[in-house]
Amino acid sequence: MRSIWKGSIAFGLVNVPVKVYSATETHDIRFHQVHGKDGGRIKYDRICSECGKSVQFADIDKAYDSPDGERVILTDEDFDKLPAAEKHEIPVLEFVPTDQIDPILFDKSYFLEPDSSSPKAYVLLRQTLLETERTALVHFTLRQKTRLAALRVRGDVLVIQTLLWPDEVRAAEFPSLDDAPKARPQEVKMATSLVESMSSDLDPTEYTDDYQIELRKLIDDTIANGGEKVVHTEEESSDDGEDAEVVDLVAALQRSVEAAGKNAKSAPETNTEPAKKSPAKKAQAKKATATKTPAKKAAATKAAASKNAETQKRA
Repeated sequence: MRSIWKGSIAFGLVNVPVKVYSATETHDIRFHQVHGKDGGRIKYDRICSECGKSVQFADIDKAYDSPDGERVILTDEDFDKLPAAEKHEIPVLEFVPTDQIDPILFDKSYFLEPDSSSPKAYVLLRQTLLETERTALVHFTLRQKTRLAALRVRGDVLVIQTLLWPDEVRAAEFPSLDDAPKARPQEVKMATSLVESMSSDLDPTEYTDDYQIELRKLIDDTIANGGEKVVHTEEESSDDGEDAEVVDLVAALQRSVEAAGKNAKSAPETNTEPAKKSPAKKAQAKKATATKTPAKKAAATKAAASKNAETQKRA
């Protein structure tokens, strides 16, 4: 795993240096949109509704439309003025009984690893939370967003779970339950007997995602059988959720390569600034590039170099 955040937990005068890791991941198979006729990828362009021109990602700001029809445009400078907790500190607000936190408030989970030569402070905090059966409420700032979070113990590791704010949980008001009849004692007794007959200790490994397993099998079988549903492409694929900046950069580089092949004397134009990719995305891009056929890439490079040399010689 790769850490996504470094800082320290602060409670009282004690500081616990930690590294933060995402505790969960999804194994869902992700799809992208293609043209059903030829299998070509569907690409999108950001068009301004006012001027009708294509807008670069760097020129896009955020806006809020009020119920009265007023549009407020905010820039990065505006967001920097908003209050936020210390970006490299996790301040403890208070310690509360663990059973008082409603599980509906739990959001994203992160593992914490000690980040010092001695994990003594880390172990001390972990043991204290266990013996007091308490959970620490903290402020946790990640990606310029401060959340309320629960700091608790899972096995031998400290875990942070971001919490929803109270007003983010909807009120469950169902009139159909107002006049609902009460269950009779005999019914409760029978239901309790059924529950006891189906009770056991939890083992999550006993359950599998059958849908994803069958979906993977369907894809593998389709590839093995070939046919019109399988399209062979040398284009580097990218997820639909990829940042627009990255898509722009790839498109700009492709245009530059094409321009260099047509006219060796003209410099390729790229109006797109390089995207700032996270370490995880860099690794993903590197892995994706490795799947491309190196022989074809080397041949294209050699041909371009030979053409450049011939052009210069004639000049």
